[in-house]
Amino acid sequence: MTSERVNPPALSPAKGFSHAVVATGTRVVFLAGQTALDGDGKVTGDTLPEQFEHALANLLTALRAAGGTPADLARVTVYATDVADYRAHSPELGRIWRRLAGRDYPAMAVVGITRLWDEQALVELDGFAVLP
Repeated sequence: MTSERVNPPALSPAKGFSHAVVATGTRVVFLAGQTALDGDGKVTGDTLPEQFEHALANLLTALRAAGGTPADLARVTVYATDVADYRAHSPELGRIWRRLAGRDYPAMAVVGITRLWDEQALVELDGFAVLP
C-alpha cells in the first residue's frame, strides 16, 4: 500500500492520529471490533490501559493474519465506555500504540458509548486497512 497522511495546517495539530489518510492499494481489509478477549473468550485486564493493549494486539493479530501490517491501517475507531478515563490515560495509551503499531497513525475517532457487548469490556477497536 502507498499512503499519505494528510494533516492540514488549518486544523489543530494531529497528535496520535492523522486527519486524513489517502491510501492506494489492491485489497481492503475490514477489521471487526476487538476487545480484550483472550483465546477462551474472557475479558482480560481490569484497567483501560490493560484492556486497550490487549484489544489493539487482537486487532493487529487479525490484520497480520489477513496479510497486513500496522502501517496499512487507514482508519481505526475506538469505542470507550468512559471517555474521561480514556483522556486521562491518553499518554499511556499513546505509548502502547507506538510500541505495538508504530508512528504511522491512521485516521482515528474515539466514541463514547454506554457499554460494549461484554459488560466487562471498557474499550473496543475496529478499523480497516488497505493492502498492496
